[in-house]
Amino acid sequence: MDVAALGESMVTFLPGRPGRLADVPSFDRAIGGAESNVLCALAARGHPVRWVSRVGADGFGDHLVERIAGHGVDVTAVRRDPGRPTGVYFRTAGERGTGAHEVAYYRAGSAASAMSVRNVDLAAARAARVLHLSGITAALSRDCRELLYELTAPGLDRPLVSFDVNHRPGLWRDGDGARVLLELARRADLVFVGEDEAGHAWGVTGGPAAVRRLLPEPHLLVVKEGARGATAFTRVHPEGTFQPALRTDVVATTGAGDAFAAGFLSATLRGLALRARLRHGHLFAAAALTVPGDLAAPPARDHADRLAALDDGAWGRLRLGPGWTQAEQAEEEANTP
Repeated sequence: MDVAALGESMVTFLPGRPGRLADVPSFDRAIGGAESNVLCALAARGHPVRWVSRVGADGFGDHLVERIAGHGVDVTAVRRDPGRPTGVYFRTAGERGTGAHEVAYYRAGSAASAMSVRNVDLAAARAARVLHLSGITAALSRDCRELLYELTAPGLDRPLVSFDVNHRPGLWRDGDGARVLLELARRADLVFVGEDEAGHAWGVTGGPAAVRRLLPEPHLLVVKEGARGATAFTRVHPEGTFQPALRTDVVATTGAGDAFAAGFLSATLRGLALRARLRHGHLFAAAALTVPGDLAAPPARDHADRLAALDDGAWGRLRLGPGWTQAEQAEEEANTP
């Protein structure tokens, strides 16, 4: 496997029309989960990937496993829990961080929240070039937290560990979130964190360089700066490499961070230069920003490579709207003899 990822996925209910949860009469069913979002995008670009998790022995668990497998993800390491349900959540059409956005989670006591070093296939998680984890899992339970500490511990069988901080204050009820996330980030090889997240969780001010001073341990640190862009720090480039984000006609922001991670990881697995890795991250994120759900088909590899190779002026002039990835695919198919 190129990438294995461990984490909870849930059945997502999206509103049939805008409005408060109290007023929306019907919902469309989808899937959502930071780790599975990353895997589905990577699988769409031809990477062999595996999801490691637990779901309930119920219809929603069936739906999750079948849908994620349908994206090309290996699900053989997903175990069923007959005593706990699959998590679900409902959300409104409003964007996160606004007063109009509502989310109702029903994940307490879920099968995934009971993941532990005793009931998860650790060998399957480690049998990949990259193991991708997120801070959301650590917030689900003490057993989940111990599981992440185990997977990030040094060892001969440890793959490259990718960690997306994914700070969700509402999930941390014991007040340990900031400390745990910092400890896990310092144990990882590759870390993704938003500049705003670092400020909220750890009180960091002063931009990406200040985040790097707090996190000198990871071999590669990517600080996402929202609509401005992202900066990557390595031992070879300690001053940081910045690439601006693309201008997009945003439909929804949900899943954009996961898509960025997928694009960056895909380019990393291909051995591309740091500048290209950041640009592939932005391109995958632009695909997610221009669709309403959590998952979006990333641009075709050749298309993404051409765009990532543009000079700075042409890159800065790009503006992408809904359907841009499909339009390119249709054009290529039309020109194929």
